[in-house]
Amino acid sequence: MFNNKAKPEIEINMTTGNTLIGNGTIITGEIVSKFDIRIDGTFKGNITGDSKVIIGQDGIVDGDINCSQADILGKIKGNITVKDLLNLRGKASVAGDIYAVKLQIEPTVTFNGKCNMVENITVVEPVIPVEKQKKN
Repeated sequence: MFNNKAKPEIEINMTTGNTLIGNGTIITGEIVSKFDIRIDGTFKGNITGDSKVIIGQDGIVDGDINCSQADILGKIKGNITVKDLLNLRGKASVAGDIYAVKLQIEPTVTFNGKCNMVENITVVEPVIPVEKQKKN
């Protein structure tokens, strides 16, 4: 009747242009994507996505996340802005402010920051600093 099996981590279909940063990989930079993003390694920088961002249980992000939906199981040091549902699960750890329309937090999660729940959130495209823009 009751199943004692642990819930599997979230899986995404990696055949449609989705991005995966695997466990053991460390990347510094910025991610902008229209497709799902899954991070199981370490990413230092900001993430902007039009779809879902998944941070696996071994994933670490040191930067801000802006997306439509997010499922966080790993560690985040930065602000999270989500247009729809933000799901904090397992042993997730968030040090930063949250801006979301819907929020679900499991009791095992650690969250240190402010939580702002509003009806409409716009994911803002990152601004490229003037010194990084090409001069014509």
